[in-house]
Amino acid sequence: MKNIARTLIMAFPFLFGAGAFAQQQTFTVSPANSSVGFALTGTGHEVHGTFHVTSGTIQFDRSAPKMSGNVVVSAMSGESGDNGRDKTMHQKVLEAERFADVTFQPQNYTGSIAATGDSTIQVSGTFTLHGTPHDLTVPMQIHIDGQNLTAKGSFVVPYVKWGLKDPSVFILKVAKEVHIDLNLVGTVSPAS
Repeated sequence: MKNIARTLIMAFPFLFGAGAFAQQQTFTVSPANSSVGFALTGTGHEVHGTFHVTSGTIQFDRSAPKMSGNVVVSAMSGESGDNGRDKTMHQKVLEAERFADVTFQPQNYTGSIAATGDSTIQVSGTFTLHGTPHDLTVPMQIHIDGQNLTAKGSFVVPYVKWGLKDPSVFILKVAKEVHIDLNLVGTVSPAS
């Protein structure tokens, strides 16, 4: 009987260690299947467009509200369907040649992430735009199906307040905030 008790006591840390390790996972974003949409209201119209995700890897722990990693979006990839407007966006607003990447580095989250199915969380981290970091919290809808993970979120970027050029001219006025729809698709695996 003493041997059984000793064996259980010795195995106890390993059992909990293995359980904690199983909670840590890595989400690898597929740039080809992911997208960033934007909408900007203006005088009598609304502009819609997209940016391309260039890379993304996020480590998260389902047993603790911790995250790390980085999602990278190409500033030069922004397209709205109007070449002149896009040139202004790239050169004068985003200054994409100087600030090629827009990034988000998650640090923690509130809520819980289910091992499978749907979850709703709030992800907080650092959003870097135009070379300047900003604190940002993004509400996210997570769906896990086996090794597939989809993360969707919407948020507003007050780009003029954050120091970017206002593209409004004469009677053509645009909003000082842009609405972003983030759709990240990829695979999830245990952290190595």
